[in-house]
Amino acid sequence: MITKVSRSTIYDCSLERAFKTPMLCDVSKVHTGFGIMPKVTHTSDDQEWGKPGSSKKVHVAKSFFQKGGFASMDHVIERKENQYWVIQVDQFQTWMLGFYKFVGEWKTTQIEENKIRIDYTYHLHSKGFLLAPICWFFGKTFWKIYMKRVLENIRKMVLNNEPYQFD
Repeated sequence: MITKVSRSTIYDCSLERAFKTPMLCDVSKVHTGFGIMPKVTHTSDDQEWGKPGSSKKVHVAKSFFQKGGFASMDHVIERKENQYWVIQVDQFQTWMLGFYKFVGEWKTTQIEENKIRIDYTYHLHSKGFLLAPICWFFGKTFWKIYMKRVLENIRKMVLNNEPYQFD
């Protein structure tokens, strides 16, 4: 089963800043934890991050649901400069309600100078017929709230001109 969850917002910044910040800045400032989602602490094996085909290991803080440490892998599936990213999150190290991968898209559209529309979408892939209603509910409630928090964290980073960690 695939559950699609989308959010949109407007950022007041350059197209390049809106495009690069969520993927190339410090991910620990993007994924700061919420409810059952632990805070990301850092990444490793990320030397090529940002290029199509690259990947990185994501590490998280200890929480009620996570032992801490290596939690999942992120992969850049596609990157079209100043237009969109497609990433995949998989290899979850803890049970995730039957989810086996999340495929995310970050799309930027310039409306006018320094006014950028962000379309942020995730496709949550799960297995198991019995868990389908729970997975759908998780996506449409918790994950949608989490995505809104991520958008706001990135907005702060954009406004603060956070430095890029990757090319």
